[in-house]
Amino acid sequence: MNIHKNARLAPRGRELLIGRLERGEHPHDVACAMGISVRTVYKWRKRHRDCGPAGLRDRSSRPTLSPARTPAAVEAKVIDLRKQKRTYDRIAEQTGLSRSTVGRILMRHGLNRWRDLEPAEPVIRYERDRPGEMIHIDIKKLGKFNRTGHRITGDRHGQSNQRQNGTAPGWEFVHVCVDDHSRLAFSQVLQSERKECAIAFLKAVVAWYERLGIKIERVMTDNGSCYRSKAFNKLCKALGIRHIYTKPYTPKTNGKAERFIQSSLREWAYAQAYKTSEQRKAELPYWLHHYNWHRPHAGIKRKTPISRLGLDRNNLLRLHIYAADGFFRRYAAVKCSAQ
Repeated sequence: MNIHKNARLAPRGRELLIGRLERGEHPHDVACAMGISVRTVYKWRKRHRDCGPAGLRDRSSRPTLSPARTPAAVEAKVIDLRKQKRTYDRIAEQTGLSRSTVGRILMRHGLNRWRDLEPAEPVIRYERDRPGEMIHIDIKKLGKFNRTGHRITGDRHGQSNQRQNGTAPGWEFVHVCVDDHSRLAFSQVLQSERKECAIAFLKAVVAWYERLGIKIERVMTDNGSCYRSKAFNKLCKALGIRHIYTKPYTPKTNGKAERFIQSSLREWAYAQAYKTSEQRKAELPYWLHHYNWHRPHAGIKRKTPISRLGLDRNNLLRLHIYAADGFFRRYAAVKCSAQ
């Protein structure tokens, strides 16, 4: 229940009021000290005497009787007609009610929107038994820019999406891949979402997972034209990978890739004020290293994705040194340039 911001007495204040009265203070003194009327002091004292501590709680302001309320039989008819997919105007015509009354009834019962009439589909969660049994691939389009955007600076003049020297910065496409079992992720920023880039990305994915000892068996994608191309499917057959498509207009089928895209946007693409899109692109491999090796993942019981490969300590350290080598060299270069 919302309490008015200027309310003199909240439930805790009423308890203090009763405590002062029980200590023998006069109601007029209590009213003066707490900035309320004497009538209010007597009201809460009476409620406390009649109902005890429960009497100090807020009561509903709804009237005991509502003689003008729509009869229950008519309200039930409104609900029944709504479940038959009738519109507000049609229901008002058949019941003799006004459209606004029909709207209030349906809102009260949670049937005012069309989507509320359909039963919610059960959430189906699944996870493959081993790494590489299935990977999820998707694409996210991001705008290029050559200066920090207005979300950071607050200045909309001369934005990067406006043409400068006759050309616009354009778009770049983040191709992402997530392993269904381990959640190990790989991503690249490419020039387009055409079949040529999709094929190049799949080759890079297979090579990247192979270095970790993972063989790809299945790949799940949406129904984009680049994934429907004969060249992409020919490559899948040549690599011995089974290609699975998601159900049309159902992105949740490829939910692991969609969820990874959300994390990458929050923690990489929009996490800091990049000066250019090239700087953002250069940061991606190092965020991926953090995601795979150091970031706890809620979907796998707060473990890191690399921990699900079952590697022994020696192989784990060797792979980590190999993966982190580029990051440490980059950090040293940045530190030297700053000095």
